[in-house]
Amino acid sequence: MGKIKGAIVVNTERCKGCQLCLIACPKNVIALAKKKVNAHGYPYVEAAQPDECIGCASCAIVCPDGCITVYKKKVE
Repeated sequence: MGKIKGAIVVNTERCKGCQLCLIACPKNVIALAKKKVNAHGYPYVEAAQPDECIGCASCAIVCPDGCITVYKKKVE
């Protein structure tokens, strides 16, 4: 039986860098981008350790702007 892993996609243009997803993530997968801002001038979050994602979607649930999409994938 394969193991389930997760993959997150962040809409960086909508992200305001509130960091609620950082607090919600149990595996510390997400980090605030250093020295990067989106078109609106906000620092945004990105997947710093994407291989650690377990697909729990806690980050997507707490995101007030709906910027995060979580996909689950089966790993053999």
